[in-house]
Amino acid sequence: MFSARLRSTITAQKVWHLARPSPKCRTLLLTRATNPGRSDPPDINWVFSSRWPTLRTGVVEKSHAATFPARNQYFHSSVVRLKKREKPEPPPRDVDLLRDDMQDFWKSPKPALWLGSAGLIPFVAPTLFMGAAEICYTELVYAQVAYGASIVSFLGGSRWGFALPEGSPAKPDWVNLSNSVVSPLLAWAAMLIADSISAATTVIVALGISLHYDLSLLPTYPSWFKALRAVLTIVAVVSLLGTILVINVYPTKKLFSE
Repeated sequence: MFSARLRSTITAQKVWHLARPSPKCRTLLLTRATNPGRSDPPDINWVFSSRWPTLRTGVVEKSHAATFPARNQYFHSSVVRLKKREKPEPPPRDVDLLRDDMQDFWKSPKPALWLGSAGLIPFVAPTLFMGAAEICYTELVYAQVAYGASIVSFLGGSRWGFALPEGSPAKPDWVNLSNSVVSPLLAWAAMLIADSISAATTVIVALGISLHYDLSLLPTYPSWFKALRAVLTIVAVVSLLGTILVINVYPTKKLFSE
């Protein structure tokens, strides 16, 4: 009984050994599959999937990599933008001295600050004196308008002095130099007008145009200078408006009687 079982076991092992493919057969299949000279190479994927499913992931991938070498190709993986990206618009350029430049007012050089403040005396003093006396003196009105006209001419010439030197950020082109001439022409027109109110109004307009040019036409001026110009111009304009009010309200009289 025991011998019969042993014989059956040995016979089953021999049958399994004979039915099992040899390693040479696997090498032959790989050689035939990877040999490009073969006219009908076997489908190696089918062979490994049917007989050696555990070796497919490793051997087959290596055989394909060796048979079909491919060059690495790079491609963009980002999302395609169908709409053209819009460039950001520059911020609007506005003249806001109270927010930007007024903080540099006290950084002005002391000579400019003191001379500019002293230059307001001929604007402020006549208005205060006539308002306190409640009389409009024609000589004081004329002196104030004449001084305003001279200041307007000085401001026009300062732009020429800023644009003419070599290396200046402002170029001596037609825009800068032509606009600089406008203020002196308005000052000259104010001196030719006989009516005191019209003359004072012309000086006010000339001061406003001059300030506009200094802030927008030549933005390369230092911040302290733009702040100083704004403060001085506002005080001068308010003084001239006060003079126009005095002319309309109080009686007119000459300061020096004949």
